[in-house]
Amino acid sequence: MDRADLWDMRPMKGLHRKEFSYHWVYEQVQKKNYKIVQQYFDGPYDNEPAPSKIPGCAVEFDTKNWGSILSARLKVKDALCEIKWSNGIVLKTFVHATQPVGWFRFENISTKFVPALIAPKYQGEVKIAGDPVGGDDLARLGYKQGTIKQQGNSITYNQEGWGGFTYQVNVRWKKITATIIEGVWSISAKYPAKAINKTAAIVTEAAILKRYAPAYATHASWWNFFWSKSSIHIPDTLIEKQWYLEQYKFGSAARRGAPPISLQAVWTADNGRLPPWKGDYHHDLNTQLSYWPSYSGNHLEEGLSYLDHLDENKAAYTRYTKIYFGKPGLAVPGVTTLDGTEMGGWIQYSFSPTVSSWLAQHYYLQWRYSMDRNFLKNRAYPWIKQTATFLENITVLDSSGHRKLPISSSPEINDNDITAWFSKNTNYDLALMKFSFSAAAELAIELGLIKESAHWKNILAQFDEFSITNNNELMFAPSLAYNQSHRHFSNAMAIHPLGIIKWEDGEKAQSIIKNTIHLLDSVGPDYWCGYSYSWLANIKARAKDGEGAAKDLTIFAKAFCSINSFHLNGDQTKSGYSKFLYRPFTLEGNFAFAAGLQEMLLQSYAGFIEVMPGIPDAWKDISFNQLRAEGAFLVSAKRVAGQIEEVKIVAEKGGFTKFKLPFKTYFTTTKKNIVITDTGDGFISLAFKAGGLIVLKNGYE
Repeated sequence: MDRADLWDMRPMKGLHRKEFSYHWVYEQVQKKNYKIVQQYFDGPYDNEPAPSKIPGCAVEFDTKNWGSILSARLKVKDALCEIKWSNGIVLKTFVHATQPVGWFRFENISTKFVPALIAPKYQGEVKIAGDPVGGDDLARLGYKQGTIKQQGNSITYNQEGWGGFTYQVNVRWKKITATIIEGVWSISAKYPAKAINKTAAIVTEAAILKRYAPAYATHASWWNFFWSKSSIHIPDTLIEKQWYLEQYKFGSAARRGAPPISLQAVWTADNGRLPPWKGDYHHDLNTQLSYWPSYSGNHLEEGLSYLDHLDENKAAYTRYTKIYFGKPGLAVPGVTTLDGTEMGGWIQYSFSPTVSSWLAQHYYLQWRYSMDRNFLKNRAYPWIKQTATFLENITVLDSSGHRKLPISSSPEINDNDITAWFSKNTNYDLALMKFSFSAAAELAIELGLIKESAHWKNILAQFDEFSITNNNELMFAPSLAYNQSHRHFSNAMAIHPLGIIKWEDGEKAQSIIKNTIHLLDSVGPDYWCGYSYSWLANIKARAKDGEGAAKDLTIFAKAFCSINSFHLNGDQTKSGYSKFLYRPFTLEGNFAFAAGLQEMLLQSYAGFIEVMPGIPDAWKDISFNQLRAEGAFLVSAKRVAGQIEEVKIVAEKGGFTKFKLPFKTYFTTTKKNIVITDTGDGFISLAFKAGGLIVLKNGYE
């Protein structure tokens, strides 16, 4: 049992010293005196047990006399787990979709029933590994072991954490008939100086009075609405099943009013150890990839939980920006606690100056996919403007008048060595800075801020072009070609996710995209993780390579997922897909997988809507319903026997878009509040009023 806000929030020991500044780090790089930087700012993350996400508790039921298990099934449709034993006992259990309570119901049970609460081992043997991947023993946190007390049909576990933080777990059960028992559990967290939540015991006391059936009905109703937002059908059953499992995990972990998706979200390891990489918020890839599927997947509400978290922590980010960089505007640490406080680590990335730029893209996408003008004015543009302001002030003009960072990096090339710093902009930093100023200019125009837009365009024009080889391959940096297998495709950010280099821009762009992908595949996957395959599938979909994208998604699902579908970073089949064979669990690969399939089925980033742009020829029968395109358009399409047969577009907000025709001739069966213009170039222009729709059918000429 877990809760997303169970955290040890102590400050990272030894991190905040007088040398804590980007300028000081720059000076050490120039002096080639980097060991002290690693000692001060990289070391604490490896050596200190906290801050860290911590586990909750477990509840166990004694089933040893119930016989063998006949079936154990999780129904993703309504998030209900059902287990059947050979003696006829049935367990049904779920975590309520909207209430802080879990339910269980035992049927056909006549034996004595007393569950047990199993607390995490906060006391005991301490082994200091100094390895944030494997995680150290929980006992390193130094907590006094909590208490577990039973009163009648209620068991309560109280645990004190660091700095006055406490949490409570309660399980409560009730005999309904001679053979039916219903029970509930909850976890409550209490932080000093924060609003006090109802304790777990109070929550369960009220919940159990409402009974299992009505609680399940409201729970199932939420999931029914969630699944109504979008659906897909493809002939590849492995990929299709994995997509639905990722949607299920996304619906479970992304919820407004709750913390956003961290490395493991609400699935903290229950093994007596700290979670891999402390279960924290990594903004150098992990959180960003986790929210990729929310946009075209038509789950913008769930995606807002991410941006809510970022806005809530702006004060912490502003403090960090002033202290570490000494500049106005907004920078975000690449590795943070629940409240946005920096944690250190490899500082080329954990203190990268372009973290807020990648986060800015999520504000931009939320605007483009929703067309919510209040969000644009009050949240998207302010974030992007503050990011651009910071970048304008942290960058300098070189002798040729080109704008650059004093020192630049590319996650996580050369790890945390001094050679991970580059004197010229890496393609990673350059892509993010170009995106920030371009987006700032675009959104300023949208808001009628003409002078601000012109200012951002002027800054944008001061940046160099991307570094490419003579073979049109994206490099890491002007001084370093892509020459090593690496899990993070940081050199290719301009292709995906940022879409600065677009396939649709013509021959030169296509050459860069094709050759960069070929180079990634040629150097090979020795040091890729599972999320590398998911990300590469997205990139290949942008290149209209359906076979390549499907192949990479298949490898991810087969080789990098455990039996419960969670992404394990290494190749679990030992089939040569990676030299990483280890098992740390993180979520971003799962969600990037879902986004990859969506990218194969629908693209709108290039200024027009295109259906099924990156699918294998072998996928003859495909359909999807209500995937979302930029401009707040909901798109459904059907392909039968290798021919796209029907496309439906609904305008949520109204507005203009272009649609790339997937058939030579067509006719409309339905149109409402729309003006259609056939431009004769394979596109049609569509001008909608709000609620307008069109259904196009293949004319089969």
